[in-house]
Order: sequence, then structure tokens, then C-alpha cells
Amino acid sequence: MEAVFRWVSNYGYAGLFSLLILGIVGLPVPDETLLVFSGYLIFKGRLHPLWAFLAAFAGSSCGISISYLIGRTLGYHAVLRYGKYVHITPERLDRAHGWFQRVGDWLLFIGYFIPGVRHVTALVAGTSELEYKKFASFAYCGAAVWVAVFLSVGYFVGENWQTALATVHRYLLEFAIGFAVLAACGWWIYKKRK
Repeated sequence: MEAVFRWVSNYGYAGLFSLLILGIVGLPVPDETLLVFSGYLIFKGRLHPLWAFLAAFAGSSCGISISYLIGRTLGYHAVLRYGKYVHITPERLDRAHGWFQRVGDWLLFIGYFIPGVRHVTALVAGTSELEYKKFASFAYCGAAVWVAVFLSVGYFVGENWQTALATVHRYLLEFAIGFAVLAACGWWIYKKRK
């Protein structure tokens, strides 16, 4: 964990960008912790809010795009065979496929907020041969919201960022479910009005 903090402290936006690429692809980078800590650095005046958001958004978007391309080009069996190197087990992949069939493209959006799911949603989308345009619209919007939420947490709680992060981790799944319900209701209302 300390290495992640030093990396962002020393390399700033480039460190944030590169660590989020690696974390979203599936390497053991504490993504939420990284974002909340970066929000704290914004609070301290060491990072600019816009540049931090853009670096984090670009890193998340690149990471999820790489995962999508891996799933799209290598396919399901290759992901199963080599996924163990980035902590992607057959169980996780199958669970994400089931969720993807039930929830659909929205899993790309809300998957960022569910620990362990954001790493496989793009692989599932790729192996399911979801068209890139549709993938991008859900995945990149999800990345923007996810980055904004966790940078904001770090910024608004300031010196208490570690305590707030522990609380966030405790209730993250409940938050993701509530957010998914709200998003589904909003989508339903939007469709009804059309």
C-alpha cells in the first residue's frame, strides 16, 4: 500500500494513470484506495482536481479497453487459461457472465463499484462479442462516475480519508446495489417517457 502512495506522490498524474491501467486490467492495485488518496492529495493542493480526474479517467478507460480487447481477441478459453495470472478465476468469470446476461450492459457501468467484478466485466463483454461502441458508452460513463465519486470522497473528507475509506469498503456492495436500482429506475422512467 505504501508503495502505491509513494508512486502517486512522486509521479503525480502519470503515476495515477499507470496504476489505474494496471489495477483495472487485474493486477493487485488497490483502486479505490488509490483514488481516495488522490482525492486527499487534491485536498492538500498537491494535485489539481481536473488533471487528477482526467488522469484517473484515462487510466481506467485504457485499462478496461485493454481487458475488452483481450476478451474480444483471445476469447473465453484463453481468458480462462491465462486469467489465473491476474486473479481471474473460472468462478469469477462465470459469475460475471451470469450477471452480464441478467443485467446486460449496465454491469459495465456498475461493475466499477463492485470489488472483483470491474476486473472481469470488460473481459466478459469482449468474449461475448459486445460491439465496441456499446461497450464504450457504458464502460467509459461508469469510469467517469467511479473516478469522480472516489476522488470526491478523498477531497471532501480530507485528513480523515483513511477512516472514510474503511467505511466505504464496508458498504461498497450495498452502495453498488442501491446505485444499480436507481439507475434501472431512471432507465425505466426514461424509456416510459419515450
